[in-house]
Amino acid sequence: MANRHRGEIEATLGGEQRVLVLTLGALAELEDAFGGEDMLALATRFETGRIGARDAIRVIGAGLRGAGANVSDGEVAEMSTDGGAAGYIAIVADLLTATFSGGGDA
Repeated sequence: MANRHRGEIEATLGGEQRVLVLTLGALAELEDAFGGEDMLALATRFETGRIGARDAIRVIGAGLRGAGANVSDGEVAEMSTDGGAAGYIAIVADLLTATFSGGGDA
């Protein structure tokens, strides 16, 4: 079960219930993936609501790896979720909210 006070969320991906968390290492991975943007710049970037499919893959992949899953971005790209594209965006939004809101419910 996910602990939102630790920034964890649960999501169904590829038919499995999974835990995602953006640890400090996962955030560093995202900084590298997005051209060296710092954490504040990443949060601001996603606050605008503009997110591409590659962005969603990177964030979801980093969240899965942060929770201990051994999964590549290529494998994440092949995972399905309820709601299609909107479902992926909801996962990303929930994960970012859990990470940057300081814990508690979204």
